[in-house]
Amino acid sequence: MSHIIIIGAGITGVTSAYELINLGYQVTVLDKHLYPAMETSFANGGQLSACNAEVWNQKSTVFKGIKWMSQKSAPLLLNPSFSVHKYTWLMEFLGQIKNYEMNTRETVRLALMARNRLFEIATQENIEFNLEKRGILHFYHNQHDYDDAIRVNQLLTQSGLERYAVSPQEIKSIEPTLTEEYFGGFYCPADATGDIHKFTVGLAGVCKDKGVKFLFGTEALTVQHYEHGIELIYRHSKENIRTDFGDEKISADAILVCAGVGSYQLANMLGDRINVYPVKGYSITVNINDERSIKNTPWVSLLDESSKIVASRLGMHRFRVAGTAEFNGYNRDIRADRIQPLIDWTNRHFDICTEHVVPWAGLRPMMPNMMPVMKQGKRKRIFYNTGHGHLGWTLAAATAAIIGQEIFKKIPI
Repeated sequence: MSHIIIIGAGITGVTSAYELINLGYQVTVLDKHLYPAMETSFANGGQLSACNAEVWNQKSTVFKGIKWMSQKSAPLLLNPSFSVHKYTWLMEFLGQIKNYEMNTRETVRLALMARNRLFEIATQENIEFNLEKRGILHFYHNQHDYDDAIRVNQLLTQSGLERYAVSPQEIKSIEPTLTEEYFGGFYCPADATGDIHKFTVGLAGVCKDKGVKFLFGTEALTVQHYEHGIELIYRHSKENIRTDFGDEKISADAILVCAGVGSYQLANMLGDRINVYPVKGYSITVNINDERSIKNTPWVSLLDESSKIVASRLGMHRFRVAGTAEFNGYNRDIRADRIQPLIDWTNRHFDICTEHVVPWAGLRPMMPNMMPVMKQGKRKRIFYNTGHGHLGWTLAAATAAIIGQEIFKKIPI
């Protein structure tokens, strides 16, 4: 039986492990953390959102980014300090503007495939993750933003997405807890929400029961390539209290890199260039404890296009609000000036208590073309499933199935 090593136990790594173990491979997953889904897969916006499949490669996004550079609370923030990685990424991003429509259509295709596959896995394996199939509602505050959205909606629907315009009255009918007035919106009834962390942890448990071996608290050091296999040398990470052990080795037939923002460095080590850049996003989890807040917290997931903020109900007692994109390297600091706009947005749109709020920040692994990487590397035993950006939760079930089939073609069981 062929042995596949997966580096990374986030949503992409665990869904990939699930697909590979079901294909008949022996699978080992390494992760530097002590548990699955402890980085970008920990506390995202919760949306399984084919309706948010539009890639960002547009001139309007660039102009907005330049305008927002001086505003600390802006939806998109770029630290202008020089970094070769950052500026080569930005140049490649600009070069992908010409592929905006093609890449958006492909992202919709992947998202629809992933949605079906994830629902199938959750049902088959009986995974509870606060799934709500109530759709996602986008709303707009002015005609200018709404007119731009009409063009985007045409592209999305032509790509196969069910999404239709709704009036201000219909917005309130779909989600009556909203307290503001809105110009108009679009509703995608088949999209859903759920807790990515709970799903990933649950699926990791399923994988373990099926025979997947997890090596938590470990990080890859080097890889030796041989004609009939590879040997990975790893050590215990800083999070692992077992610091008295030296480097260890594990042999396998192939490696699959699902390491999020760490994929850039790993790819360099393995002889490939995977130009993932970390784009920081923030979220708050509002703990809903009082009767008024339980009643007034929305169940339909929302996306406010003007502020680029998303919101999802996660069970009876949690409300997740997330947003912002920050180009500031591998910095994971939780900044108060980026968290406060999420709290203010929640207070402005809902009559709920925000006394008990848990802030979080995570790094999205973004490619310049905003597309996930699912491919074999230069060496025949190296594969990648990474670079999902802000749509890891939305796309992972599809990309895992695709890379699983790619490995199946190249590495006999």
